[in-house]
Order: sequence, then structure tokens, then C-alpha cells
Amino acid sequence: IYKEGQFIPMHDSLDYGGNFAHMLGFDNLKMHELMRLYLTIHSDHEGGNVSAHTAHLVASALSDPYLSFAAALNGLAGPLHGLANQEVLLWIKSVVDECGENVSTEQLKEYIWKTLNSGKVVPGYGHGVLRQTDPRYTCQREFALKHLPDDPLFQLVSKLYEVVPPILIELGKLIWDRALGLPLERPKSVTMEWLENYCRKAATS
Repeated sequence: IYKEGQFIPMHDSLDYGGNFAHMLGFDNLKMHELMRLYLTIHSDHEGGNVSAHTAHLVASALSDPYLSFAAALNGLAGPLHGLANQEVLLWIKSVVDECGENVSTEQLKEYIWKTLNSGKVVPGYGHGVLRQTDPRYTCQREFALKHLPDDPLFQLVSKLYEVVPPILIELGKLIWDRALGLPLERPKSVTMEWLENYCRKAATS
């Protein structure tokens, strides 16, 4: 049992965000403010995304609430959903490992092109719906500028914010589905032609 079943009791004087941070073991007021911000800017996920929809779907079968939350977390763990956040951090860590914290703009450009030329994407850039800078990032950026402007990781993210978009514009991309007026396919999806060929092979084997 986690921490022998003991938990930090809620505090009557704190709001939801403050209490959440407090019950996680953080009593720094800046952490309380950060949690309020984080919860506020993610509260738009009312039911249309994978994890929220999954929780509602499983709960609709009158399943145990813990099972509903577990199902939601399994959805959140996908690379097209919550795992994307982790992939961003891992990629940024790889930048630091190879180039150091005080990386120059030129070094960043080289590393970004190296990533793209290897057939990978730069995590954190590109969204399934948004076509402009994610306002959730903007809010967190303003918080960081106010409370931790000298943090090395934040400074690196700020450099990336300036360097990556022009490179992606320069790179350019042709999306055949858009040109043909077809729905977009996810990177790991398959076409009907692929399915037909697969079924034929399976039938003859």
C-alpha cells in the first residue's frame, strides 16, 4: 500500500488547486499557484479527448470508479495523448545530454535538423486541432517568466520556441490526404488497400 495507506488531509482554507498541491506534499505557495494554473488551463478537456471520453464510457457501464480512472489513464498513456508530454521532456533531455544546458542557437538548429533528417519529429510542435501556438503553453510561459526566468530548462524551452517554428516552415511538407480532400490518417494507421492485401494473404496462407 502506498505510504502504508497514509495520506495528507485536505486543508479547509485552500481551494481545489491549492489542496491538490498540498495533498501531494507541496506547501510552497508558488507550487499552489502553478497547480491552480495547470488545472485551469486543462479544464477544457470536458469529454472529447481520449482519456476523458474513456472514463465516461467505462463509467456508463456502472463500473467501479477506480476502474474508470484506470481505463482513462491507459488512454492517457498513448503517444498521441498524454505520453506526448513525456516525449517532449525526453527529447529536451537528449538536447541537454548532447549539447549541454548553455546551447547556442546554431547548435540547436543543427540538433533539430539532425532529428528531422533521421525521420523523427520534434516533439511538442504540431497539434491535432490547434493551428497556432497552444494557449496553454502561453499561460505556462508567462508563469515561468514571472517566477523562474533564470531556470536553465525554461531558458532552453524558450530558445526552442524561437528556433523550431522557422525550421519547420522551411522544411515544409506535402500532405496527400489534404490535397485529395481525404480525412487525415495517423502515422501508424493503415489504408483500405493495405487491409485488403493483408486479408488476401491471410486467406491464402
